[in-house]
Amino acid sequence: MTLQGNNIIAGSPTAVGPAQFRAIDPTTGHELDPPFHEAIEAQVDQAMHAADQAFKDYRRRPPADRARFLHEIATQIESLGEDLIDRANRETALGVERLRGERGRTIGQLRMFADLIEEGSWVDARIDHAIPDRKPLPKPDLRRMRIPVGPVVVFGASNFPLAFSVAGGDTASALAAGCPVIVKAHPAHPGTSEMVASAIVAAAEKNGMPGGVFSLLHGRSPDLSLALVRHPLTAAVGFTGSLKAGRALFNAAAARPNPIPVFAEMGSVNPVFLLPGALAGRGEQIAQGLKQSVTLGVGQFCTKPGVVVGIDHDATRRFVATASELMKTASHGAMLHAGIHTSYLAGVKQTSSIPGVTVASATPSASGQQVIPALFATDGNTFLAHERLAEELFGPSAVFVTASSREQMMQIARELEGHLTATIHGTPDDLREFADLVDVLHQKVGRLIFNGFPTGVEVCPSMQHGGPYPATTDARTTSVGTAAIERFVRPICFQNFPQDALPPELRDDNPLKIWRLVDGQFLR
Repeated sequence: MTLQGNNIIAGSPTAVGPAQFRAIDPTTGHELDPPFHEAIEAQVDQAMHAADQAFKDYRRRPPADRARFLHEIATQIESLGEDLIDRANRETALGVERLRGERGRTIGQLRMFADLIEEGSWVDARIDHAIPDRKPLPKPDLRRMRIPVGPVVVFGASNFPLAFSVAGGDTASALAAGCPVIVKAHPAHPGTSEMVASAIVAAAEKNGMPGGVFSLLHGRSPDLSLALVRHPLTAAVGFTGSLKAGRALFNAAAARPNPIPVFAEMGSVNPVFLLPGALAGRGEQIAQGLKQSVTLGVGQFCTKPGVVVGIDHDATRRFVATASELMKTASHGAMLHAGIHTSYLAGVKQTSSIPGVTVASATPSASGQQVIPALFATDGNTFLAHERLAEELFGPSAVFVTASSREQMMQIARELEGHLTATIHGTPDDLREFADLVDVLHQKVGRLIFNGFPTGVEVCPSMQHGGPYPATTDARTTSVGTAAIERFVRPICFQNFPQDALPPELRDDNPLKIWRLVDGQFLR
């Protein structure tokens, strides 16, 4: 398809807005055509009012209709073919194989949510029948289920131009719930965003959905992002990105006259704990896995392991030496955009300057936006004394911490902030001996991994991709898996309503044949 560089509001392209910008190829630094029009505040208002109008219709559509819509979005994305992969690769330098896999994940997510809502039990219907002769007071008839909250603003992520962007998990789960979506495209891949947006628009038209069910706005200014969050018709926000940006959106939402939820994933160092038995038995194998996990996608994964902790021992020292040599063999790669590249180099410089920190592998410097992976090493005392070492450095690097004792390893674990994941490498005996470490990590992360690595997030109903602050703004939610739909709904209870006035999910005859909790028992 030929890119136009327009914003898309309620299915219609619009070029209003004097400011323009272009995407930049990370491997060459060259600008890419076409220029994209920055959205203005009037377009924010137009998109939000269109979404609000669409919500009145869309939320009442039968689940089967919304499921067909999601399936059609997936089909339309597939029909974009290699043109989508080529444009995404030119804008991100992530590589065609990685992007093909991400496209498959995006399509799979859409179909997963379609299947979820078509089956229908996700609404968590609960029915308690009336007991009119109960003493001393009659019991009313009560019926509870989840309903959509309203228009959702989604911010595309730079590091996942497909799976966490225009038609990614946030959009798929919001549309599945019955919420119109307004996407703020990431300025690093606007062409990819326009192509995927065209697929959603085509699917909406084919399925007779209201135009305002989807809009796409371009822009680089934080003012545009804040205007979307502050708009009185915005009901919820989905965001993946930096702590600084996520917290700014969260604060803006909390300061509204009517505060709204911001479900922000904002970063994580994903600590890895290497226990003695594992290091003694398979230290080299773990080092190989660590190198692959740290350097995957030039370290631009929110689940990249950033801190690795082991207890001072001969096996630990051998591990550091092996991991250092392996990291020296890692190839350089281009980072997603100039902003991330600049931040990474600044973080590397700051980390390297901390007394007690050594660079255990190659210094991360290369031409253009390319970097060479690095492994830093320090001791437990230095790590505990410098907060910077426990903060995310987005890019292909990790800090290895040698704790002086088991007690110091436990102290490091207790002082961790919230993270998406934590990993333990150990033997069954290690797990028994370090049961208290496992117990501490329960309170620190959303996903706890044994003898693996955190990169590679399986998209399935049991996945938890979220964690305590500052990993996310709400540790009770996930942005991956079917439970992600729960972010964009709220419960409502009907008391003493007649059968024909109830939603189908709550009627006694259960026309949708969903699982429900009826008088304390799960029934279909």
